Amino acid sequence: MTTLQDIKQTAIFNAPIQKVWDKVSTAEGMTAWFMPNDFKAEVGHEFHIQSPFGPSPCKVLEIDEPHKVSFAWDNDGWIVTFLLKELGEQTEFTLIHGGWKDENSIIGKAGEKSSIIRDRMNGGWVGLVNERLKKVVEG
Repeated sequence: MTTLQDIKQTAIFNAPIQKVWDKVSTAEGMTAWFMPNDFKAEVGHEFHIQSPFGPSPCKVLEIDEPHKVSFAWDNDGWIVTFLLKELGEQTEFTLIHGGWKDENSIIGKAGEKSSIIRDRMNGGWVGLVNERLKKVVEG
C-alpha cells in the first residue's frame, strides 16, 4: 500500500501578512477565493465547506495568528494547513493538504480512487493559491 504524499503549494504574495491572514482565517475571506463556509478561527470550531459534492464537515485543529491555520476537512482524514511567513512587505503562503490514504482507497463522496482525487485537487489548489488567493490579497 502506498500512502499518497501531501499536496503542497507555496506562493509569495505582494501583500502584508495581516492582509493575507484575514483572507485565510475568516469565513468571508475564505469564501472569496476558496468555497462558501462558516469558518471561525477558534480551535475546536466545527464548520462546513460547501463543496461541489455537498457540505463537508470540518473542524478547526490549530490557530496561531498570523502564521498558521489547520483544519480537518470532511470524513476521509484530510488535514488542510495554511502557513504564512512574513517577508517584509510580502508574505510567503504555503498550503498543505495532507491525510491522504492508500492510492487505491475510495474517497466516499466522489466515489473515486484517492490517487485520482489527489491529482485533481493538486491541480485545483494550484489555481486557488496562485490565481484566486493571489488576486484577493494583492487586489
